[in-house]
Amino acid sequence: MRGRRAIASKITSKINVLKAAKSSLRPYRFGWFDWFCLWYPPGWLILFNRHWQHYHADPEGWNWLEYVLFLLPGGFYLALLLRWLRLGGRSPRPTDAPIEPAYQKAFRDEILAPILQHHFQAKLHNTEHLPQQGRFIVVLNHAGMCFPWDFVGLGTLLSQAKGWFVQPIAHEIFFDHPWLKWWLPAGWSQILGGIRANRDSFETAMAEGQTETVLLYAPESWRGLAKGWRRRHHLETFDPSFIKLSDRHQIPILPILCLGNEFLHPWAVNLKKLTKWTGLPLFPLSPLMLAFVLFPSMGVWAAKTHLRYYIQPLEHPWQREHSLQNRSVAYQKAQELRSRLQNLLSHYSSTKLD
Repeated sequence: MRGRRAIASKITSKINVLKAAKSSLRPYRFGWFDWFCLWYPPGWLILFNRHWQHYHADPEGWNWLEYVLFLLPGGFYLALLLRWLRLGGRSPRPTDAPIEPAYQKAFRDEILAPILQHHFQAKLHNTEHLPQQGRFIVVLNHAGMCFPWDFVGLGTLLSQAKGWFVQPIAHEIFFDHPWLKWWLPAGWSQILGGIRANRDSFETAMAEGQTETVLLYAPESWRGLAKGWRRRHHLETFDPSFIKLSDRHQIPILPILCLGNEFLHPWAVNLKKLTKWTGLPLFPLSPLMLAFVLFPSMGVWAAKTHLRYYIQPLEHPWQREHSLQNRSVAYQKAQELRSRLQNLLSHYSSTKLD
């Protein structure tokens, strides 16, 4: 039975790839309903799924009746029940679909670009520090207590600026958590190039990555995303794994600081006792959570802010005298970088910048 499912999954993946290639001749165009969804926070999840369905056959995905219910207070719960009944009382089937760079580009240009332009006003600064070629690790400070728009925004801007294929290192939750299997299309994270945040996936990405592949990494991990409003300008301890990876493969590191991501979910605190119960690495509490209870589709939305990215000079850790494969040495170098970035972040956050 497992063998049959694996074969069926591969066939479905190939069909979806062919369908995407065919649909690329007619790009997704924003209509009045899409602009309404961009303006109306519960509609962002509709944009994500409608765009996916434009390029992929997805009979188990959301339908129009369920989309309309998203827009009503409490309607998401009824839509969830209707979809569950339509699928025969089960969850959407998982998939091991391959990465689709062409779809990543389409999603970037047709969905993410309007969101970043009209809602987040995202902008790169110090672009003279951008390398001429790809193949490096981007290190970014992480904050927001919500969907990782600071990551998504930077990946989109780098792809637009240089044409790089940017692959974010993402927590296991974005691949396996049962809530996201309902929110987003099956296999969505890996198709868009996401890499699981574990050593094996790191190594595979480095070994099999393309010439212009860029890895996007948060050295604070979930500690950064979950640090809350009171510590929004404080960088948490850096995990040294990216230093060791850079040294082992002689891949440069490009540090980038983001300002504005602290306002993605303002005034939020993390209820740590509820994280274990929900299986989530964070459980935010803020005035916005009342709206989320009424409109769960707002899980991919974030408050309006100005995301500003300040690119720092490229780093080459392997040029150090001491072996960076030693964990204590790698840890020390990671915290040295954290200290330098903390000083810059404190400076930027206290200075009015465009």
